[in-house]
Amino acid sequence: MAGPNAQPVVAVTLGDPAGIGPELVARLLARPETLAQANVVLVGDPWLWQAGQEVAGLQVPTDAVESFAAVRRRADTRRPAFLALDTVAPQDVQLANANAAGGRSVLRVLDRCMDAAREGEVDAICFAPLNKHAMKQGGLGHEDELHHFAKYLGVTGYFCEFNTLDGLWTSRISSHVPLEEVPRYVDRKRIVEATTLIYRSLQANGVAAPRVAVAGLNPHNGEGGTCGRQEIDVIEPAVRELNAAGLPVVGPFSADTIFLKARDGGLDAIVTMYHDQGQIALKLLGFSRGVTVQGGLPIPITTPAHGTAYDIAGQGRADVAATANAFAIAARMARARLPA
Repeated sequence: MAGPNAQPVVAVTLGDPAGIGPELVARLLARPETLAQANVVLVGDPWLWQAGQEVAGLQVPTDAVESFAAVRRRADTRRPAFLALDTVAPQDVQLANANAAGGRSVLRVLDRCMDAAREGEVDAICFAPLNKHAMKQGGLGHEDELHHFAKYLGVTGYFCEFNTLDGLWTSRISSHVPLEEVPRYVDRKRIVEATTLIYRSLQANGVAAPRVAVAGLNPHNGEGGTCGRQEIDVIEPAVRELNAAGLPVVGPFSADTIFLKARDGGLDAIVTMYHDQGQIALKLLGFSRGVTVQGGLPIPITTPAHGTAYDIAGQGRADVAATANAFAIAARMARARLPA
């Protein structure tokens, strides 16, 4: 176990081998401020790590380790540890193309990191962008990586993705499902669980009294029931239940104006009803800086909110801002969980 002055161990992965992930990780780990935040262990294929450094035009010294257990024992954490895994051959990766080999590689690396988390050897995971299509070709049996994480880690309670940008967090009642199925996900229990989870997660991220609002589902918040009744029948009762439990959340507010309140600094978090309701607004506010936090898992897991950017893979143009933000959140949340 970590001592009172220890840095949290944060595992970093290279993401989809055909995307911008390896370049982003090279840029991330070249920053002294990254290594000041945590005891970092990079996990992945040596050839892919070298390729990422070459694309970024950087050389980042690392300390080779044979196991995750050795990472926490390091006396000097000014350089990242590197745990080498052989998961994919260079000839099986074609830059800017999703394929099964790349998807299998991502799954093997993430599963190894989660094994270490279950053993208490890793306190958080920050993964570079991955590609869901490649992962499904490579064996992913769930709708997305969050559901894979939850199943692998034995999660039985509520879990959902959070997206964050410059201090604003969003969650959603439904995620990667067809739009026609969204209304059946909008129920009181899910709203209460999702709102409670993001409220408590913000507190774990250092926000003592989060200001959380809930969005409506229908245009103009249902217009008093003439344009849908979910606001009256489901969402408002859920907000009252949350208030009765001591969470001072507010809403529902019309989805086409709620982000104006957030943009002007009036909110810390918004609970949305479906994927694009929050994602479009957040990405317009700052696509290159956003972070996805996998909420409801036993350890913090974060990633930049943008994708693998195949269109610029291998060109040395990837912006590290979102990856740096994702790492900072993972490290901060992990540090808060260490023994006092």
